[in-house]
Amino acid sequence: MEKLYTAEVTATGGRDGHIKSGDGILDLELRKPKELGGQGGATNPEELFAAAWGPCYLGALGSIAEREGVDVSEANVKVLVSFNKDGNAFALSADLDVHIPGISHEEAQALADKAHRACPYSKATKGNIEVRVTAV
Repeated sequence: MEKLYTAEVTATGGRDGHIKSGDGILDLELRKPKELGGQGGATNPEELFAAAWGPCYLGALGSIAEREGVDVSEANVKVLVSFNKDGNAFALSADLDVHIPGISHEEAQALADKAHRACPYSKATKGNIEVRVTAV
């Protein structure tokens, strides 16, 4: 495997902490969501994961669609990352709601599934968290 790019982010303080990228572009406070007993008012790891997964997924969708001659320039994906209690532990799950205008629902679902198999974030989660991909 050939590394093409490496992102560097330093985190301090856990869920009520801070993250900063090596280049300084990303510089955010983190707060535990109110739903998890925190004060809210800032981003959290689940939002950041969803924010990163969405554009990567759309990149994979664009590559697949281009090979198939389908225009997905108006497509969007809503990524929902959930923090779940699993017995005495915690686990993530995700829903990707994919909207691809201009094609049938069946074609959209087929493209959405192919993009999920190709996306590096989707590959990283495969077999590790429950993920649902749905054309909407």
